[in-house]
Amino acid sequence: MNLPLTKKLGRQSKRLPQFLSLLLFMLLCACTAYWVMQLIKPPLRAVTAPPQAEQAQVDVSLAAGLFGGRGTVTVASNYQLLGVVAAKKDEDSVAILSADGKPAQAVRQGKELLPGTSIKEVHATYVLLSEGGVLKRVMLPEDVRSKSGMVSPAPIPASGRAPAAAPNQDLPPEQPAVPVQDK
Repeated sequence: MNLPLTKKLGRQSKRLPQFLSLLLFMLLCACTAYWVMQLIKPPLRAVTAPPQAEQAQVDVSLAAGLFGGRGTVTVASNYQLLGVVAAKKDEDSVAILSADGKPAQAVRQGKELLPGTSIKEVHATYVLLSEGGVLKRVMLPEDVRSKSGMVSPAPIPASGRAPAAAPNQDLPPEQPAVPVQDK
């Protein structure tokens, strides 16, 4: 019984060394390929998320004039209003302004103060400037208002009497600022 088994193994035992050699050669190729890949592998790059595209902020208040609303007016910081001559005719009104710390100059409504900056509206207490199509409000300082004799409206006393008439009542009332589009 033992004999037939060795006969069968005898035929296979001739091919066993060749089979083992093939198996070891394949293992050697796999190990060599692995280490070659490890040595020539490029360095790892840091993975970062793609930058988010910024959404452009749309200022809806700029279109308020189209629908009967009032647009916003920014306050100018590099201009100083030193005086105002508000005439009955708008084109005759004059503002005395100082720009960027320069000496003050009197400028009529509609004329340029600096290149690209013009006076759009002149009111009793403020001036609207158009700087590159953007309206900016320059307020008259409180100390200049008190020197010029402009009086703010007084509250109605509790006794029911009306206050005395304020000076400068012939000045036109202040009108709200409306954005003006340059053509």
